[in-house]
Amino acid sequence: MHDLGRWADPSLLVLTSLADGPKHGYAVIKDLEQSAGVTLGAGTLYAVLSRLEERGWIEPLAAEERRRPYRLTGPGAVALETETRRIHQFAELGLRRLAAIPRPA
Repeated sequence: MHDLGRWADPSLLVLTSLADGPKHGYAVIKDLEQSAGVTLGAGTLYAVLSRLEERGWIEPLAAEERRRPYRLTGPGAVALETETRRIHQFAELGLRRLAAIPRPA
């Protein structure tokens, strides 16, 4: 299992955004607002990008008009898949347990 660390939520969000293709920081922020309803501040985003790059899970591409896009690497895709499967299994467990609880009519 991959350890995303205590920053798991922002890291998972950024990895998921980049799974759709390379993006620069502002495009990641906008994607997350539209797809997840989450707003990451620029400071949080760039700290996450730095950590993910250090782990080799993303890599920077050549700058485009002062903006540097990032892309998901193979190890980053494996980490994202591992974590999303773990979350999916946990969510299924929660739903099964909730189904057993009697509900008022």
